[in-house]
Formats: sequence, C-alpha cells, structure tokens
Amino acid sequence: MAMVPTTTGGGIPVILLKEGTKEARGREALKNNLTAAKLVAELVRTSLGPRGMDKMLVDSLGDVTITNDGAVMLKEMDVQHPAAKMMVEIAKATDNEVGDGTTSVVVLAGELLSQAEDLINKDVHPTVIVDGYRRAGEQALKFLREMAIKIDPDDREWLLKIAKVAMASKIVSPDALELANLVVDAVLTVADKKPDGTYKVDIDAIKLEKKPGGSITDTRLIRGVAIDKEVVHAGMPKRVENARIALLNCPLEIEKPEFDAKINITSPEQMKAFLDEEAKMLKEMVDKIASVGANVVLCQKGIDDVAQHYLARAKILAVRRVKLSDMEKLARATGAKIVSNVDSLTSEDLGYADLVEERKIEEDKWVFIEGCKNPKSVTIFIRGGSQRVVDEAERSLRDALMVTKDVLEKPYVVVGGGATEAELAMKLESWAQTLTGREQLSALNFAKALEKIPITLAENGGMDPIDIQVELRSKHSEGGKWYGIDFSKNGVGDLYEKEVFEPLSVKEQIIKAATEAACMILRIDDVIAASKLKEPSGGKGGGAGGEEGGGFGE
Repeated sequence: MAMVPTTTGGGIPVILLKEGTKEARGREALKNNLTAAKLVAELVRTSLGPRGMDKMLVDSLGDVTITNDGAVMLKEMDVQHPAAKMMVEIAKATDNEVGDGTTSVVVLAGELLSQAEDLINKDVHPTVIVDGYRRAGEQALKFLREMAIKIDPDDREWLLKIAKVAMASKIVSPDALELANLVVDAVLTVADKKPDGTYKVDIDAIKLEKKPGGSITDTRLIRGVAIDKEVVHAGMPKRVENARIALLNCPLEIEKPEFDAKINITSPEQMKAFLDEEAKMLKEMVDKIASVGANVVLCQKGIDDVAQHYLARAKILAVRRVKLSDMEKLARATGAKIVSNVDSLTSEDLGYADLVEERKIEEDKWVFIEGCKNPKSVTIFIRGGSQRVVDEAERSLRDALMVTKDVLEKPYVVVGGGATEAELAMKLESWAQTLTGREQLSALNFAKALEKIPITLAENGGMDPIDIQVELRSKHSEGGKWYGIDFSKNGVGDLYEKEVFEPLSVKEQIIKAATEAACMILRIDDVIAASKLKEPSGGKGGGAGGEEGGGFGE
C-alpha cells in the first residue's frame, strides 16, 4: 500500500506515515518473518556435518567463494529481508564469539520458528510461546552444564581431539590430524596461563597467511612471522642468521617540511652541497642503526634509495612498508620494541630471531622471520592447490583455532554428532511434563527443535531420518546419553568412543543465540518499511530514480 491511512470518528482521513511506506500487521507480518527466517535455515541446512555439501557463491564482481561455513555463506549472500538479516546476525555473532557452530545455530533457530508456527496455527499466542521457549532454553543450558565433561587444559590429546572434530566437516578433513597438531602448537605457544589453571588466548596473535601452490600438507607453523614483502635492495643479504631486528615506524627518508619552503640555489657547488648534506643525514641514520648491532631493519614507512645503498653496504637486510598489524605481531614474536625515532634506537630495543630470510613462493617474494625465542605471535602458512582451496582452508583453520581457544579458556566438552542435542531433547520432554497450560506445548516443541540437529546430520549423510530418530530415542531412553550419528557405520553409535568432542561454550552459544533470535522474531507483530531513497538521475539504474518500495514483503 502507498500509505497507512486511518480516519477519525467524523470520517476525516489521517495520514500517519509518509507516502511509499509499507506496513504488514498481525499474522501477516509474523508469517512473512517466519517464512523468511525458515528459508535462510533451509539454505544452510544441507551444509551441516561431515557429509554436508558446499555452496558456491558468486558475487556481483564475479568473485567465487566455495564454503560450507554458515556465517560466510550468509554474509556472501547479501540477504535483504529484515527478519532474514537477524539470522545472518546470529551466525556472525556465533562465529565471532566461539568460532564454530554457525550452521547449527541457524538450523536450530529456523526449526524453533517452524515449531512455533505450528503452535500459532493452533491459536497459541506468540507471547506464550516466547515465555515457554525462554524457560526451556534456560533449562536446556542447565542440563547441558550437568552433562559437560571436565578436561585438563594441559592435556594435549584432548586439544587435538577438539581441533580435529572442528575440521571434520571441512575441505581439509583428510589432513585434519596433521593440521590439528599445527593448531594446538600455535594456540599453546601464544596462550598465557592463569592462576586457576585455565588459559587466556589472544587469537589475533596467530597470523594466518595463505598462498596457492603445493598441497594442504605443505601448510606449516612458523614460530615467528611471514610477511608478503621483499628485501628492498638487490645488494642486501637475503638470509641473516642470529638476526638482531630493529622495528621502525619512522621513514628512513628526508621528510618534506610541513610548511612551504623555497631554497635558492645559484651554483652547481651549492647543489652538490645540498645533495651531500641529504646523503650525510641518511648515512647518519644507517650508521646509528648499525652501531646498536641491528642486522635486520623492518620499517613501517618508506626507505630512501640512498639509505638503501648504505644499508646494503652495511650488510643490513631491510624491508619497507610493513603493515602496522604485522609490526605489532613482529614485536610480540621477536621481543623488539617499535621505535618512532632512529636517534632513540638502542640495543635494548632490538628483537631476536634465529633466521630472517627472503624466499620465493610461487611468483612472489616473502620474508620469513623464524625461530623466535618464546614468541607471543606465530604464523600458520597455508598452502593448497588453488586460491579457492587455500581460502576455505584458512576458514577451517580459524574455526579449529577458535574451538581450541574455547576449551583452554573454559575446559569443558560435550559429545558432538547430534548426541548432546538428542539427550537434551529427551531431558526437556521429561521436564516439560512438570509445566502446565500452553507453556508446556512450547517446551515440548523446543525439545522437538533440538532433535532437528541429529536428524539433519542423518539426512545429509544419506540415512533415513525416521529410522535414525526412532533408534536415537530408543538408545537415549536406555541410558546411552552419548549416542549420536555415526557416519563410519551409517547409523547410530556411541560417539564418546569415537572421540567426537565439541567445546561446551560452542553448544551454550548455539542454544542462547538461537533461542534469542527465535523469541525476537516471534514478538514482532507489525512491520513498517519505509520506501527506498530514490537515486539521483544517471545513478544506478540510469533512469530518473532507483526502485521504489523496500525489498520487504515483495
């Protein structure tokens, strides 16, 4: 509709909202939102689990992304519907918070809304459903914490199991064990132990660099930093052992004055004196660097050609235009201090590494700073057969790093493969019998929604979902609380024995985020969408203006 009109008692029309505004009320608004959110869940559902399928996403520029990571899929899809965007947000939030479970959280939220729709069709008020869902969500978290297995964060075997499972559904799964070792080494290297025995991990201290070529098995951990730069001068050494590293965020150049200045030169002698003075200043900078014992210079700013010449003569390896983020990682890895003025550089400001070397990787040259003593920043250098492979390998390794961090910070795990959700569903069904009225229906439907995770895993593995559901319920009612979807035998099995473990914090985040998103969407009974701004003449679309009306409800 163009406007939202109403009339006074005397029949005089009142225009409340501006022209072009669209409104959907009551059941229409709710149904529209539920449909959009369920469609998002349906889009990612087939990607869940180790047998899940990948999605190929092509953006407006023709760039291709192949992934089965829920958050990446939804971000690349550029979803427009406002309710669907809320599903994208919970996937992003889960990715940022715990790094895994992005597909699961969207599937669970979609199923909660689907179960809620059944109750709404039976005339259960959305507010009653929301109250029931919230209580069921809190109870599910209580049951989850009771079920959790406490582990020793210093036990490397546990960390390897967690990292390996995080990569089981990814493109890197055939090499998961080898990569899990790299992940655990990287996280333990940068982790700081707290007095209570847990760890604090700054995941940003682990740099992921990627370069197509070789295979995924060529991926390796560098106890230091790799930077996508080359040595600035051909006369400089390309390899320095026992490196003493100076980090500068000031240019090795003669900077122009901030104000306009003119120099009148009237003879060749004056010109020569001017140039000689400039060269002398640059030589003094290099001499200062050499005098403190530095044999490697990594500079955030530029390095003048004359300074490069003097550095090369002094056998100092230099790299320029290093990113600030890399400079910070280099400082943490080598123990160097970033210096803003060459004159204030001292030998105490230098960092140390066993080796600094320029290497040619494919067509590019990289500088590797390796063998740092007790580095608080490391690099995982990812290789793979193509750009698409290394991109997905990077996302997989990031997920594995995040779940390993989660377990070090909160050392509790639960069993994956849908076993935890199946057990929670059974416990919630029993608990729901203690409720009265329509709230009980909401709690029962919450339990049914949790069962969607193991059922989806079974469907994606080519199994019969009904047979699997019946068998799962039977096993859990007999006390087999860790029975889930066992892909090795295409059926139900004890996944504790198969060592399929996931961090407790990931499961908690999935339940919290999915419940909150479902409750928020269910509480909306009126959607008022303003018209899109018209684009100026000659803009996108080329006509007098862009599209009118929102992308909502169309």
